[in-house]
Amino acid sequence: MVMVDRLVEVGNGTTVTAFLIREDNVFCEQGEFREPGLIENMAQTAAAGVGSKPGNSGGKAPLGFIGGIRNLKITGFPKVGQEITTRITVLHEVFEATIVQGEVFLGERLIAGCELKIFLIRQ
Repeated sequence: MVMVDRLVEVGNGTTVTAFLIREDNVFCEQGEFREPGLIENMAQTAAAGVGSKPGNSGGKAPLGFIGGIRNLKITGFPKVGQEITTRITVLHEVFEATIVQGEVFLGERLIAGCELKIFLIRQ
């Protein structure tokens, strides 16, 4: 399942993606993109940033696992047909674990955020 439509920006420890919420999305419920989708979108944005680093081009996208979620705060849910923008900022990298701060925006409004511990396996 893909929760990122396009890579908007990558650099200096930050990755930004955009994602259009579609009606057939598995994480939509009663016309809204719900909690699991917002979290998965943040995780896939983190993986997109790693996959776009020099030396990773042309290879397979890294396989990732969410190892932990801290301080999750959700203040709104995007509706079908709306586009969200997600920004990931790398806080720490240790071996195969990356700690990131994720933020999801609907327009200019922050609707979700958390700290994620992501484990990536480069194939």
